[in-house]
Amino acid sequence: MARIDELRLMTKVARMYYEQGLRQTEIMERLNMSQSTISRLLKRAEKEGIVRISVTVPSGAHPDLEEALQHRYKVKEAIVVDSIEDDEQIVRDLGAAAAYYVETTLKPNDVVGISSWSAALLSMVDSMQPNSRANGIRVLQILGGVGNPGAEVHATHLTRRFANLVGGRATLLPAPGVVGSGEARRVLLKDRYVREAMAMMDTVTLALVGIGSVEPSRMLAASGNVFSASELQMLRAKGAVGDICLHFFDAGGRPVVTPLDERVIGAELKQLRGVTRVVGVAGGSRKIAAIRGALAGNLINVLLTDANTARQLVDSRREELAVAGGRKTSRL
Repeated sequence: MARIDELRLMTKVARMYYEQGLRQTEIMERLNMSQSTISRLLKRAEKEGIVRISVTVPSGAHPDLEEALQHRYKVKEAIVVDSIEDDEQIVRDLGAAAAYYVETTLKPNDVVGISSWSAALLSMVDSMQPNSRANGIRVLQILGGVGNPGAEVHATHLTRRFANLVGGRATLLPAPGVVGSGEARRVLLKDRYVREAMAMMDTVTLALVGIGSVEPSRMLAASGNVFSASELQMLRAKGAVGDICLHFFDAGGRPVVTPLDERVIGAELKQLRGVTRVVGVAGGSRKIAAIRGALAGNLINVLLTDANTARQLVDSRREELAVAGGRKTSRL
């Protein structure tokens, strides 16, 4: 137990710092002490119970869910937004949260890869404010954006407007996301501009991706960058639960390899694994299996999702761990 003289000094320093708002250097000058002594006294004031720090969680924030997702799925960060069970509202809320995330974490000289045909990412761009604090930003379209004339404007808008907002330089991928054959893909890859964009894939430091279910979204379906009903059925039969950049994976996050991969022009799953930050922006009950698979396979390491989806992801992971623990016990 500290002596009364020490407790008195701790109290004085704590009041000056926490109540009067003085900086440690100002306290040091007033009390003729070193800054290291001031810092030590503040830490001891916490241990002695003189200072008690509490965090009041505001309505709409879900730190417990975020920490549970981070712990159970081993992601760098989870961001959970409050939203109602409505797909369009979830998209808007996720877009706003993703915009803030990018604005606050973008670093100088980042190479940002952004996927086409994601409603949440389009909403993100529409929610962003101009931000030129980070210099030398490059923005790369990592999935082919050419499609039906009425829809392909989305991909161009997404990439170019994002680049303008962050004061960066855009590189488009002037090709469809899905072509009719492997031969057509090989021909397009010979194009100078397509080749240059594909060569940049390995330099991406921040990837912003949507997570799709096997059933294509309305935006993707409207773009024309989709597989046929029979091809989607084949993917389901092989265990596919979702896709990132039109490359499909199963419930464990393992790639579902089919001849369809030879028709996709964009970043591959193995390339994304090498990216420092892969941010998946997705939510809604329709995408639960896809998001869970992406997390299980470490295909993303930052997740932005809605609260209802986060709860289901945490609960399902808890059940999986309980079943696995039961199996282990039964073997002993």
